[in-house]
Amino acid sequence: MADRPAERGDPAVTGDIRGRFRIGALTLMLLLVVAYAVGLTLKGDGFSPLVDGWLAMLALWAPVLVGCAAAYRVGRTQIEVGLAAAALTANALADTYSLVTVDADGRTPFPSPADIGYLLFYLLLLCALAVLVNRQLRGTARSVLLDTAVGSLGAAAVLAVILSPVFDTAAANPLSIVAVIAAAYPVLDLLVVAAIAGIVASHGPDAGKRWMLLVAGLLIFAAADTVFALQGDTYIVGTPLDASWTIGVVLIALWVDGTALPRPVRDHRSAATTMSALAVPMVSTIAGLGVLILASQVTVSAFAVALAGATMALAVVPLVGRQRVLNLLARTDDLTGLRNRRAFNADVPTRLAAVEGRESALLLLDLDRFKEVNDSLGHDVGDRLLIQVGIRLTRQLRAGDLLARLGGDEFAILLTGSGREDALTVAVKLRAALAEPFQLEGITLQTSASVGISLYPDQGSDLTALLRKADMAMYKAKTGRSGHHVYDSVDDSHGEIRLRTLAELRLALTDEQLVVHYQPKVDLATGAVQDVEALVRWNHPERGLLLPDQFVPIIEEAGLMHALTQVVLRQALDQAVLWHAQGRPLTIAVNLSASSLVDTELPDRIGAMISARGLPASLLALEITEEFLLNDRDRARGILTRLREQGIRISVDDFGTGYSSLSYLRDLPIDELKLDQSFVFPMAGDERAATLVSSAIALAHSLGLRMVAEGVDSGAAYDQLLGYGCDFAQGFHLSRPVPAAELDAWLADRRVADAESTLLLAAEPAEV
Repeated sequence: MADRPAERGDPAVTGDIRGRFRIGALTLMLLLVVAYAVGLTLKGDGFSPLVDGWLAMLALWAPVLVGCAAAYRVGRTQIEVGLAAAALTANALADTYSLVTVDADGRTPFPSPADIGYLLFYLLLLCALAVLVNRQLRGTARSVLLDTAVGSLGAAAVLAVILSPVFDTAAANPLSIVAVIAAAYPVLDLLVVAAIAGIVASHGPDAGKRWMLLVAGLLIFAAADTVFALQGDTYIVGTPLDASWTIGVVLIALWVDGTALPRPVRDHRSAATTMSALAVPMVSTIAGLGVLILASQVTVSAFAVALAGATMALAVVPLVGRQRVLNLLARTDDLTGLRNRRAFNADVPTRLAAVEGRESALLLLDLDRFKEVNDSLGHDVGDRLLIQVGIRLTRQLRAGDLLARLGGDEFAILLTGSGREDALTVAVKLRAALAEPFQLEGITLQTSASVGISLYPDQGSDLTALLRKADMAMYKAKTGRSGHHVYDSVDDSHGEIRLRTLAELRLALTDEQLVVHYQPKVDLATGAVQDVEALVRWNHPERGLLLPDQFVPIIEEAGLMHALTQVVLRQALDQAVLWHAQGRPLTIAVNLSASSLVDTELPDRIGAMISARGLPASLLALEITEEFLLNDRDRARGILTRLREQGIRISVDDFGTGYSSLSYLRDLPIDELKLDQSFVFPMAGDERAATLVSSAIALAHSLGLRMVAEGVDSGAAYDQLLGYGCDFAQGFHLSRPVPAAELDAWLADRRVADAESTLLLAAEPAEV
C-alpha cells in the first residue's frame, strides 16, 4: 500500500511536532541567554530596563518553555519532569513580579508575593529530585545509602557555618516574618547542597552529563543565594549576580530536557566502588569534624553544630560491629540484597547435610534475552529489573528455601526436602510470577525465564555436580522453549553441542557463513512479484545449510541478535542495490525480533544503512511480531513512527497469534498484515478456518492495510485466497526461499511463461 499523507493525530506528525517544539525552545533559550549576557557586559553600572528588565525576564521564561516541552513529551510517565517544569515556572513568575516592582534604584520589596514563587521553586525541584533519586537508589547497597547521608550532612554543615549570620538573625527575631523568610532561603540552600553531595556520593563519575548539568546548576544557584543572603539589604537588581541565577536556571532546564530523552546505553558500575564516591563521605566527615573544632574556638550557629554532629554520628556507624557488617556484606549480593554466590556455596552443603540424604532439588533460573535489555535500554534499567525479579522470586518461595543471585541474570534456589514433582510445581509458579509485566521508569517490560532442575542425591551428591547438571537442564529448557526441564543423562551431550555451536556461531557472524535466501510474494490480482522476504540460513562448513530454528534460539540466548540483524540487513540492502541497478526494484522484507526492537537507536542505524547505499527507503519493509506490539505499546509507537517517517514499510508478522486487543491496528503506524500459516493450512477443509481468513482480510482492507497470506502450499489455497480478495500470497506452492541468483532465474521463467500465455490467448479465435 502506498504511503498515506500524514493527518492530524497521526503519531508521526505528533512526534515531528514534539521534536520541532523541543529544538525551537532550546534554540530560543540559548539565544536569549547569550543576548542577556552580552547586554550585562555592555550596559555599565545601574539598572537598565531593557537588559535587567525585558531581556532578563525573557531569559528566565525561555527555560520554562524548555521544561514544558519536556513535560509534554513524557506526559505522565515521568513525574519528576513535570515537577521540575513547575519549579521553573514558579521561579519565572516570581522573577517577573520582582522586575515589575523594582524601583528606580534597582531595589525590590522584601518580603513580597515573589517570595512565594521562589520558595515554591525550591520545594518543587527538591520533590523532583526526591522522586528521581528514590527510584535510582532503590535496592542500592546500604553502604552507598550511608555514604550519601554522610556526604549530604557534611556539605550542609559547611554551608551552615558560612550562613551563620543569617541563622543568628533569625534566631534573635523568631517571630519576625522578615527573619523567617530570610532564613527559609538558606535552609532550602542547605537542602540543595545536601542533594548535590548525595548525588555525587551515590553516582560518582558515572553520573553522566545529565546529572552533571543538574549539579552545576544547583551549585551556581546555591552560591548566588549565599551571596544574596550575606548582602542583606545592600542587594540591588542589575549586577552580575543576577546572571548567576539565570545561568543556574538554564543548566537545570537542560537537565530537565535531557531527563525526558531516552537513556543512552552506558556501562553502569556501582558508585560505591569508585574513588570519587568514597571521597565524598571522607571529605564530609573531615568537614564535620572541622566545624566542631571551629565551634570550640569561635561562635558558630547551633544549627551548623547540630549538622556537624549528625555527620560524625553517621560516619562512625560502620565502626560499630565492623566485623559483623563486613561478614554480612561479603555474603550479600550488592544489587538485590539476596545471598550471593559465596553464601550459596557455603550454605548448600550445610543444608544438604541436615536433610540426611532425603531428596532435594536445585533450580537454576536464567532470564531469557536479558542481555538485550542491557544493550538496548542500559545497564541501569537491567539492574532495576534484576531487583524486581529478586523480590518476586522471594515472594513465591517458602521461608526455608534458599535463594541466591549467582551473578548476572542467574538465580539459584535450593528446595530441601522436595522431590521432582515439587520442583516442577515451584518452577511453574516462579515462571508465572516473572511473566507478569514489569514497570521500569515508564517502560513496560515483559520477560520470561528458563529453569533447569537437578535432583539430590540421584543426580549429584555435591553442589558442583548439581549446578553443572542444572545448567545443562536450563539450556535444554531454553532451546526447547519449554520453560523448565529436569536434567536427564542425555543432556550431557547437548551441553557439549551447545558450547561448540555457540563458538561456531560467533565465527559465522564474522566469516560470511550466514547467507540470505529470498521468498517471493505474489500479487494475487496481477500475478506480479514486487516484494520478497529475506530469510537467513547458516551455510555451516560441516553440517551444510541450516534453517533458522537450528541456530536462532542459540543466537537469542547468547545476546547476539543485534549482530545477526545487522548481517541480514546488510546483505538484504546490498542485494536491493543490485536489483535496483538492474531496473527491477524489489521491496525486501526483513524480520526483526522483539529483542531487537527495544533498541531506540535501531531506526537511526537502519536509516544510515539505507542512505549509505543511495536506496529509496520504500525498498525496505520490516516484519515485526505481535509480541513486540502488545508488550509495550508506547515504546512500539515511538520506534515504529521513526521508522515509518523514513518511508520504511511496517508489516505485522504471524498476525492472529497474539492474545490481546487488536487496538494496536488503530494506534500504530502499520502498512501490512501477514496472516499466519496456521490459519491458511486448514482453510480448504475447515469452514470455520476459512471464515476466519476471509474476516481477517476484510478487517485489513477496512483499515486500509494490505493482507499477505503465508504458507500457501497448494493451488486450492491460492484460488481460495484469490476469491476472498487477499492481496498477496507467499508459500511453497509459488516458491521456496532460494538464493538471489535462483530467484532471478525463477522470475525470468515466470515472465517467459506469462508472455507465452498472453500469446496463446491472443492466437485463439474469437467466439462467434
